[in-house]
Amino acid sequence: MAIDPEELLPRKRPEPAKLDDLSVAQLNERIGELEAEIARVKAEIAKRQAIKSGAAKLFRS
Repeated sequence: MAIDPEELLPRKRPEPAKLDDLSVAQLNERIGELEAEIARVKAEIAKRQAIKSGAAKLFRS
């Protein structure tokens, strides 16, 4: 299986959103969206750590 050279390059991060034109309400909404995304990512990390821990226990037995 050949490796795509682009897969070896670091991923470009998206440009930060322009906040200048957003109202306070829109900024608060954005914070809520970002907090929800952070919670989703943390849940995925916890799930993967649990799987990894379970696998490690299985192979130690």
